[in-house]
Amino acid sequence: MTRLRTILLPPALAIVFAALLCAVALLISGDSPITALRVMIGQIGEGTTAIDIVNSGAIYYLAALAVAIGFQMKLFNIGVEGQFRLAACAAAIVGGALVLPPVLHTIVIIVVAALVGALWAGIAAVLKAYRGVSEVISTIMLNFIATGLIAFLIRPDSFGVLQGNNISTNPIEPSGQFPGIPFGSSGTLFGMVFLAAALGLGYWFLLNHTRFGFELKASGESPTAATAGGVNARRMVIIALVLSGAVAGLVGLPELLGRDVAYTLTSPQGYGFTGIAVALLGRNHPFGIALGALLWAFLDKSALALDNVGVPREIVLIMQGSVVLSVVVAYEIVRRYELAAEQRRVAAQLREPAPAPVEVSS
Repeated sequence: MTRLRTILLPPALAIVFAALLCAVALLISGDSPITALRVMIGQIGEGTTAIDIVNSGAIYYLAALAVAIGFQMKLFNIGVEGQFRLAACAAAIVGGALVLPPVLHTIVIIVVAALVGALWAGIAAVLKAYRGVSEVISTIMLNFIATGLIAFLIRPDSFGVLQGNNISTNPIEPSGQFPGIPFGSSGTLFGMVFLAAALGLGYWFLLNHTRFGFELKASGESPTAATAGGVNARRMVIIALVLSGAVAGLVGLPELLGRDVAYTLTSPQGYGFTGIAVALLGRNHPFGIALGALLWAFLDKSALALDNVGVPREIVLIMQGSVVLSVVVAYEIVRRYELAAEQRRVAAQLREPAPAPVEVSS
């Protein structure tokens, strides 16, 4: 019962708290919370909204998984943004330059993206493991370096092609694209959605059914105890950050291989930072992250729907921030309540009189 309460109560409290905050924000802005809710729910059945939510959710899911892997060891990989952008750029350059058979071409692009993301995160991993440099500082700096490197790589005199007022890499041939599932006028589901789901299952299996997963969580809970138990803490730091970077390298591929087929200066950004919020929403659990990713994508799409009925789209930013805040507060409240309840149970047991000794007749 206690375990079930710990699992179900925090999300329930978070939903109630977030709903109240959002309702207050809407009332202050002079809008009706009921109208906003009706518009947000009604948009799902319109046009390509439902498919767009799933597609965006898959991207957020990959970004959040990358962050969650680091969180398991109390490592804050804030460099997912730079890792995914640089990986997408490199994968687009390689994919546009190669001519390979279908499937093989796509696999090569995916491997390149994962390797670039892993290598970029590996710089921060080595600095952390061998020099004690905070991964927060190093990954932030690497984000800026990645931005400059991308601008250099897609210059017309490097690997870029000038197309109108924009610069992009050479387009990837159809053999390298990841086919999706068309739903007619409702849009096309990215094929990478299924890869994201498979990675989520792999993440769950890794954490709960492998020695590495046990060592990863043990190192996060207590590096000293893990080291005393024979775990190489330095090795775990490097593997965790490199693995996080490899997953981060895949974040840009759903759009690259399913829609854009080239990387440009105006390619989407910000997924890495959103992944941090989604990982917090999902409490680093693969199923919770999936729900958080879909919720975040749903709120993203709601901005336009609300704007169409006169509700400021900035309300969506308030909603997203409120949800994250609510989850953090709700889990902390429940954690403190359970701790206090456990202390009361222990105190009650200590107050119970010891059983009388049993006399044994000779």
